Amino acid sequence: MGSDVIGVLGADMRQRRMDSLKISNWILAGLATALSLTAGAGAQTGTTPQAQAPQTPAAAPATAAPQKPAAPLQLQNMGQTPPKADPFPQANPKYFTATTPTVDTVNAFLKALWGYDPNRIWRVEAIQTTPAPNISKVVVFVSDKTPGSKVQPTAFFVTPDEKHAVAGDAIVPFGATPFADLRKTLQARADGAARGATGKDLLLVEFSDLQCPHCKEAQGTMDNLVKDFPNARVVYQSFPIVDLHPFAFKAAAYGYCVQKQKNDAFFVYSAAVFETQDALTTETGDETLKNAVTKAGLDPAAVDACAATPATKDQVNASIKLAQDVGVEQTPMLAVNGHLLPLTGIPYETLKTIVSYQACLTA
Repeated sequence: MGSDVIGVLGADMRQRRMDSLKISNWILAGLATALSLTAGAGAQTGTTPQAQAPQTPAAAPATAAPQKPAAPLQLQNMGQTPPKADPFPQANPKYFTATTPTVDTVNAFLKALWGYDPNRIWRVEAIQTTPAPNISKVVVFVSDKTPGSKVQPTAFFVTPDEKHAVAGDAIVPFGATPFADLRKTLQARADGAARGATGKDLLLVEFSDLQCPHCKEAQGTMDNLVKDFPNARVVYQSFPIVDLHPFAFKAAAYGYCVQKQKNDAFFVYSAAVFETQDALTTETGDETLKNAVTKAGLDPAAVDACAATPATKDQVNASIKLAQDVGVEQTPMLAVNGHLLPLTGIPYETLKTIVSYQACLTA
């Protein structure tokens, strides 16, 4: 199975990596490259190779104690009605040569990623040892309940501490509750201007850059989320990408100073900056930011002085550090109770479904 699955995945992942660069390491389903091959309901999946029956896997070390796969190796189905026929080959115990992770843990991990989609089904077909000590390879066959749907094999690797999965060039949190640690981090450290609920039971954190064109495009989505999820706390967290956007850091610093004076004024300010984004140039950038402050009803001279202080610059740098610590590599990104998603890569109705699902998982 190992070589056949990797062969199938290799060519397909290279093409899909090209198609999905704009949405970075976290795709709709939660993992990039290999696991994004079955990315969300209604998403284009391209050419899907037929899954093959398991072939002889790499030999396991003599000391490995194989799992007992019997009961857990069932067809995973998030809907109430099972599919008419089982599309997967039955899992064979001889392909379960690694002691960790368990099938239950893998299924819980995939449920956290994919459970929002009741049409998706899968089966864990192998958890194998690898030549790298204590690194396990997991093979999963994925399909859906649509008549005639093909079976897609996908594979990823799990680190010895079972805290991360590796798929292609993506390294992502792994475990039965893969987003729990990131959620706690954001609950403690996300300090941007906020809308919605005061509590953090449902926390949506938008990582954004005021000079980023895609972030400007995403503001309608964020406004809709605020309206559709009144129980959510929705935070704008600055992540100025200064290598691409030379005025982004100063715009973020202005934003923190506006927020300090009046939280709600920040969103008037940010809307004004996004509207005049093309004017964030060497010649007109300072005036553009001051005009945005004026529209927010505040004194631009006071905000400019505040933005120049070391304390404010430290706050912007801390926000950048937070984005880096939680694995954000581009903007705009949205963390839904710790689950990172690309804001511009998901249809809104699907995004709403994911938010609702994550809220239920962590209720």
